[in-house]
Amino acid sequence: MSKLFNPKEIELTKYLFFTGKGGVGKTSTACATAMLLADQEKKVMLVSTDPASNLQDVFNRELNNKGVRIEEVPNLMVANFNPIDAANEYKESVVGPYRGKLPEVVIKNMEEQLSGSCTVEIAAFNEFTNFITDENIQREFDHIIFDTAPTGHTLRMLQLPSAWSNFISESNHGASCLGQLAGLEDKKEVYKDAVKTLSDGKLTTLILVSRPELTPLIEAERASRELKEIGVNNQMLIINGILKKVDDALSNSIYEKQQKAIKNIPAELKDLKTYEIPLRPYNITGLDNVRAFLVEDKIKLSNQELKADNILALKDIIDDLYTSDKKVIFTMGKGGVGKTTIAAAIALGLAEKGKKVHLTTTDPAAHLKFVLDGGEGLTLSNIDEKKELERYREEVLSKARETMTEEDIEYIEEDLRSPCTQEIAVFRAFAEIVERSEDEVVVIDTAPTGHTLLLLDSTESYNKEISRSQGDTPEAVKKLLPKLRDSSKTEVVIVTLAEPTPVYEAMRLEEDLSRAGISSKWWAVNSSLYAANTTNDILRVKANNEVHWINKVNDISNGNYAVIEWKSEEIKNIVKKGEFI
Repeated sequence: MSKLFNPKEIELTKYLFFTGKGGVGKTSTACATAMLLADQEKKVMLVSTDPASNLQDVFNRELNNKGVRIEEVPNLMVANFNPIDAANEYKESVVGPYRGKLPEVVIKNMEEQLSGSCTVEIAAFNEFTNFITDENIQREFDHIIFDTAPTGHTLRMLQLPSAWSNFISESNHGASCLGQLAGLEDKKEVYKDAVKTLSDGKLTTLILVSRPELTPLIEAERASRELKEIGVNNQMLIINGILKKVDDALSNSIYEKQQKAIKNIPAELKDLKTYEIPLRPYNITGLDNVRAFLVEDKIKLSNQELKADNILALKDIIDDLYTSDKKVIFTMGKGGVGKTTIAAAIALGLAEKGKKVHLTTTDPAAHLKFVLDGGEGLTLSNIDEKKELERYREEVLSKARETMTEEDIEYIEEDLRSPCTQEIAVFRAFAEIVERSEDEVVVIDTAPTGHTLLLLDSTESYNKEISRSQGDTPEAVKKLLPKLRDSSKTEVVIVTLAEPTPVYEAMRLEEDLSRAGISSKWWAVNSSLYAANTTNDILRVKANNEVHWINKVNDISNGNYAVIEWKSEEIKNIVKKGEFI
């Protein structure tokens, strides 16, 4: 049985790292922990390196990367890095010396290698290592709390033994995420000390934050396992957002779904010390709400109004996709927002209108077969992400071994664990399906990011320029890239939730696609409590708070969005009955 998370009653280490999927409540939990410890006369430094961080909104003031004292909480200092800016500065420091000396196509390839999420994380880690290794900071503060921990992949990259500064020019891999290590040679000792501190259970605790839902818990398990592999074993789990008060059909359904997820918690997490935080109805902004987050509900309904007179439904998106005769349709968004369900509903809706549709997914549980059975005009397939990654891995490594040393092979092997490389491997399989389906509408659950597409594109040009063949871009991918940039043929439906982090992350995904020359017209706001009628006090306030984020999506999408209500029933039954449509 888990206990309520109360920092006052837990013996905590000096360094606390909060990690978890976007939108699970890392920032809220980190801020509330920092404030409660400061209220106990502990001197606390809170550092955020989260690209989606709303720390300035939380504390209602301008923050910087050095640290700002919070007057109302005398023992608390807060620093907020902008990792995107840090990554851009870092990128230019690496690429700048080569401008005018190397062909433009090579420069573009280098820039794209340094434009992914891995680079952002490295740049962020580069910034906050100072807080881990600076002796003055160590002496001044009792606790140093980090909102967002580095992933196991990033930490393993930092531990690679080869000469980082040479890798970007020596790599034959092409579509690489490891370019961001270039120029960090002088930081090796600092990183070594930082990683050593992270692995010291007497100094550091890694706090995994999740929601009582399947996808965030699976992500927490993956993070836990990766970090244990490199010696970060002092971990605890916080399950945030557990509904406690049940008094209507909707609240009962949510409660049962949450309890089922908790009961079936992944094996890797079962042995961790586990705490819970009840579902709070309010946004965690302002000092009063931050202080209350771990303590009380504070139920207060504010009246917010929708900007749109008429809310569209998913069927309106399907109608537009049908009349505009789109050939390739992606559902795109962060894990846990419901891409698979939306993709299935779109495929079914188009098939019912007479289109010949092929629906494919990378869902590791292959649960599309539980969503749809196929049928007239509709065929299904599943891309095995692990198999595709292994196929790509073997192809790249076999070619790399022909020319590279074992030491440099370590770079390639770690690179192949990166999110970008996984996207490339899976996208190759998607491209093959799309190529075989010229006479069908292809609906794809999981879109490649703009960074991945640009990486593939720049690698193709780069390989032409220097006549290298490692990790070649297949013909199917070469043909698909122009098709994806053709808005008359391709549509990306961005899926989000009516919450801060999923909306901000979806905005970054849209910007990423735009950078790659791919337009996106439609947004789908999924699992909305606002769209579901409830009399439960907490859920009513939560639903009302969604209005702000629905209005934001309305502005971003120019009114081209649909709102889909939260459903408790099994996905297969919902889609089959057409309720999603």
